[in-house]
Amino acid sequence: MTKKAKITLLAAIAVIIALLVFAGVTGGALDTVPCPDCEAVGTVDCPDCEGGAECDSCDSSGALDCETCSGEGEVIGSFWALIPPVIAIGLALITKEVYSSLFIGVIAGALLAANFSPAPALDVAINSGLISAVSDTAGIFIFLVELGVIVALINKAGGSKAFGEWAQKHIKTRVGAQLATFALGVLIFIDDYFNCLTVGSVMRPVTDKHKISRAKLSYLIDATAAPICMIAPISSWAAAVAQYASDGQGLKLFVMAIPYNFYSLLTLVFIVALAFMKFDYGKMRIHEYNAIMNDDLYTEGDKAEAAEVEPSASGRVIDLVLPIVFLIIMSVIALVYVGGFFGVDAWGGTDFKGDFVGAFGNTDATIGLPWGGLFSLVVIVIYMIFRKLVTFKESMDCVPKGFIAMVPAILILTFATGLKNITSVLGAKYFVGEVMSGAAAGLANFLPAIIFLVACVLAFATGTSWGTFGILIPIVTAIFPEGSEILIIGMSACLAGAVCGDHCSPISDTTIMSSAGGQCNHLNHVSTQIPYAVSVAAISFVMYIIAGLVQNAIICLAIGIALTIGFLFVMKKIADKNHPETKVD
Repeated sequence: MTKKAKITLLAAIAVIIALLVFAGVTGGALDTVPCPDCEAVGTVDCPDCEGGAECDSCDSSGALDCETCSGEGEVIGSFWALIPPVIAIGLALITKEVYSSLFIGVIAGALLAANFSPAPALDVAINSGLISAVSDTAGIFIFLVELGVIVALINKAGGSKAFGEWAQKHIKTRVGAQLATFALGVLIFIDDYFNCLTVGSVMRPVTDKHKISRAKLSYLIDATAAPICMIAPISSWAAAVAQYASDGQGLKLFVMAIPYNFYSLLTLVFIVALAFMKFDYGKMRIHEYNAIMNDDLYTEGDKAEAAEVEPSASGRVIDLVLPIVFLIIMSVIALVYVGGFFGVDAWGGTDFKGDFVGAFGNTDATIGLPWGGLFSLVVIVIYMIFRKLVTFKESMDCVPKGFIAMVPAILILTFATGLKNITSVLGAKYFVGEVMSGAAAGLANFLPAIIFLVACVLAFATGTSWGTFGILIPIVTAIFPEGSEILIIGMSACLAGAVCGDHCSPISDTTIMSSAGGQCNHLNHVSTQIPYAVSVAAISFVMYIIAGLVQNAIICLAIGIALTIGFLFVMKKIADKNHPETKVD
């Protein structure tokens, strides 16, 4: 670590200690806001009798204590809830070490939640933070391991090598390799987790052949994962959004908001334009220069490569394509099965029998993806053995190799999810909800731009886009007139901001998955991606100001595309002029 970095770290530690001492002295971390669920009354209408007589649930009173606030009418919620993730992110960017930074963020949050009592703070950190993180994401951990094993099997069978040789013949340029990665990311729109890991596994041999840095590959994966899921009506994201809006209007609002989802749409434009213009800026420029000129795909940090294997000489392209296609099909079937498409859902309900969209909206990816992954893994092992590409022993040797390859992602996801849990304990969503409700008055047509910014900040700090639009969608639907164009714009601003903040955040699960998919050092991925994400975010913010005034999707989108391409032309001239030493023709 350089002297400058050490001074910065010491200054950051001093600020962190000062903030924690101030919070402990003032008790500000335990400040409260009015409970949004009972509107600060402390009670809610009894759902069993709705005020009728002879009800055992409410003793015929017609009301029950609000579960959210336990009848108090207020819940914990202050800006201190956003401090732990800020600490974790700041330390990670300074020290370039993500595990300890996330853990310190968890401990800082636990101290705030327990009002600096050591034993209760430890209980919050372990039980509310880390144990809950493991239990809540155990299904994703299993799917990660399953996918790691499948990738190891395909590599051992020679499928990846054969695909790389095929791609070298048919995808002849770096532009083609980037666009192929982009296209595959667009095609796998079902789920962002699945997108990140699948696209990385398939395209890594291709991008390596064309000397595309792992940081660029991870950016391409990340920039097509969440954004494409956010504009695809049949996806896990659409399903998540649908459940947060009232009166069953969630999916309808989601579809109507797609043309105004500037961040997602303009990110896709940004990727294609950047590929055709053949330049980069920010730290990505250095990574791409080293990849092209020095055959260094990593530039700095650890090389997150899987162990070298001797692939089968009999492997063919079909030995990669068929397992991946089968995995996609089985994952979709498993998701709708869990959602109740074939009769009964995972919770015993039968409301979505025969309803594909409804079942998809009712599914749980943490259950469905492991089911699909496990069934696919068993079939793929049988297929590989039947094709005499691997022996049974070799296929079993791939199990620990696949697990080891996913350990960094699992560790980061555990700490990041624990940090999210701590921010929930501190009432982050209630604080932001109160701020947003208070800001609604008087902002009128400029409110979509404000919503976009708030969603960006909240998703960046908490690392969750789903949690962000879960907080903001009820507020958005409450402050805008029902059926109005400004409601649709406000909804899209909420969704776009959630994706943007999630895209930038080092503690976002999608960002972590993209690093794993591209086998890129996590902080390298974050630091190279942020300039691109912030650029599109700035253009999107301007577009939401314009959209609030113009309220026409076609006109606004045309202006947004023109601004994006114009911005890239300007940045190309600036980058080539200021950094001629890293210019690559």
